[in-house]
Amino acid sequence: MTSRMEAAILDRDAEPDERGPLGPLFAPRSLAIVGASDDPAKWGNWIAINALKGAHRRAVFLVNRRGGTVAGHPVYPSLRDLPSPAELVVLSVPANSIEAAIDDALAAGSRVLVAIAAGFGELGEAGREREARIVARVRAAGARLLGPNCMGVSDAGAELFVASSAAETGPIGLISQSGNLGIELGLLLGREGLGFSRFVSLGNQADIEAEEVLEALVDHRETRAILLYLEEIRDGRRLVAAARRAHQAGKPVVLIAAGASDAASRAARSHTGALATPAAVIAAACRAGGIVEAPSPTAAVAAIKVLLPEARPAGPRLGIVADGGGHGVLAADLAAADGLQVPRLGLETAAALAADLPSTASTANPVDMAGGGEQDFSSYGRVVETLLASGEVDAVLLTGFFGGYSVKSDELGQRELAAARHMADARDRHERPLLLQSMHFDAMPNDALREREVPVFAAAEDAIHALARAVHWRDLPPAPLPIPPAEQAVVADDYWTARQFLEEAGLPVAAGRLLRDGETPAVEGLRFPVVAKALGLRHKSDAGGVMLGIENDATLAEALADLRTRLSPPAIVVEEEAPLAEGIELIVGCRRDPRFGPLLLVGLGGIYAEILRDTAVTLGPVDQQTAEALIRGLRGAPLLLGARGRAPLDIAGAAEFAASLSRLAASHPEIAELEVNPLIVLPDRVVALDARLTLQNSG
Repeated sequence: MTSRMEAAILDRDAEPDERGPLGPLFAPRSLAIVGASDDPAKWGNWIAINALKGAHRRAVFLVNRRGGTVAGHPVYPSLRDLPSPAELVVLSVPANSIEAAIDDALAAGSRVLVAIAAGFGELGEAGREREARIVARVRAAGARLLGPNCMGVSDAGAELFVASSAAETGPIGLISQSGNLGIELGLLLGREGLGFSRFVSLGNQADIEAEEVLEALVDHRETRAILLYLEEIRDGRRLVAAARRAHQAGKPVVLIAAGASDAASRAARSHTGALATPAAVIAAACRAGGIVEAPSPTAAVAAIKVLLPEARPAGPRLGIVADGGGHGVLAADLAAADGLQVPRLGLETAAALAADLPSTASTANPVDMAGGGEQDFSSYGRVVETLLASGEVDAVLLTGFFGGYSVKSDELGQRELAAARHMADARDRHERPLLLQSMHFDAMPNDALREREVPVFAAAEDAIHALARAVHWRDLPPAPLPIPPAEQAVVADDYWTARQFLEEAGLPVAAGRLLRDGETPAVEGLRFPVVAKALGLRHKSDAGGVMLGIENDATLAEALADLRTRLSPPAIVVEEEAPLAEGIELIVGCRRDPRFGPLLLVGLGGIYAEILRDTAVTLGPVDQQTAEALIRGLRGAPLLLGARGRAPLDIAGAAEFAASLSRLAASHPEIAELEVNPLIVLPDRVVALDARLTLQNSG
């Protein structure tokens, strides 16, 4: 005889859910709040009251073993007593009761469980083991789990509100690992007249993870932009792929990535490990996914405000309008510091602006209205529209006092309101972004601009930082190449093995010979000068294990004897010395990140790589074109292009080497790090002069 749980599983698997994989989470046909309470100081009361707001859309059952009522609604003693099964069950019970509550929900045929209680994986190994047992039971029953240690979920379109607080509704989807950060983001958005289309508090991500929720938000029609607050990224490749799809759908994704400090890189075994820091990896993933990275909730909301309107910047040219000279100059300096351009306006545009302004006004850019606004409030709209229509700027910032006149009288406020509407209409007509900064940012005319999704800021630096982020968002770079199939594993990680590994892959390596202890110093076939390298040292140069400029057999014999006496190396490699004076040293390294997979790092190399820190990191593997763009983006790239009369160097060869190395490392999952430092770039070729290979889990 089929049990109730088995029947429910068979029924739910009979046909696909038209609501999508997470449909029962966002749009359940029925739900239950276990732990519902009539005590307004308890979570069970907050969640129950919010859940009842959707009672006209679905059955909402309140459950508490004490029975009674909450807000006039009956409370059932258990899930077994419900008149029909609850598809979604929110468990607002203590951690010591959660397992029994989960068993009851699964037995009742529930499809998605939301566990509010803390006290699991965040507490250590014992908590993680308990969490894993719970997830195993949930998955075995064909159900899903959100949390534990979360604050619930909401979907404005479905009128689902099963969270402890009810934020404003709007066009923003939020995925947050922190409940309190989710509340803060909701408050910040609410002050801008914005709110959530969907809010998902992930908690410990024991089952449902950020990447899966992001995929659902990309397909969610009511969501126009997405905010992420993540402390742990599980599947970085999946996250990047979902974000790229959001970008292609015109939905900006803004990420606050907590815990991306560089502490984890301090014990790195190579320059690549030290330079490809957690922060650098997150930044690389954001570039690959078209994600806007923000350092704080305030910065994230600022970026959303600029990216949300359909009029988004197509380039970095900023037109600045100020009703006082100081605001314009300050804004211009801030724009330059953020990589934006403030181009001088053409004669025709300047003349059109002058026709609307006093003779003392400046029309070069920044445009100083010189009191023109208070003489004729409608001039605000005409000046802004002239800039938006000029084709000479990609966005316009009005900065200074606008809105301040409304506090003096209702009549002046109405004049400003008319100017605000003119500016918003002009933004829509010309499809170029308009931003406003005002010392009276919360005045009535500026509220009207907010209602039209014209971003209004209290500080010019916030507006300009947000605009710069939006400018960077517009271009989606090529996706990393697919990870190739695994090749035969490398089993050793010494320097000679690394050299041979590169040679066998067809990469150019300096010609060399391996000399074991006691072997003759004769090295037929190599051209002097040569270099002698003692093996078995982590940093050969720092330990005096590299001897350069060896010109003949006699000097070579002396060098070998010296290395063996001082360092007792297991072997010595003798290599042809490259003409260092004719080239530039690069570092090219690959690392396998546990979250994002293969990475590629390029930068100025040699023994000063970590001091110079002129590097670029991207998700690998990559093609030659992407590798060349990375190299050309280095601060030191002019050295490769023939600076100060030197011959231009083989950038294309360096890019081909980097791309090939990225593919090679990606095809060997057993390799943790593969680094060439230096790669000497000469006018006509590139040569790897040193290599380091580190295997996974090596000591």
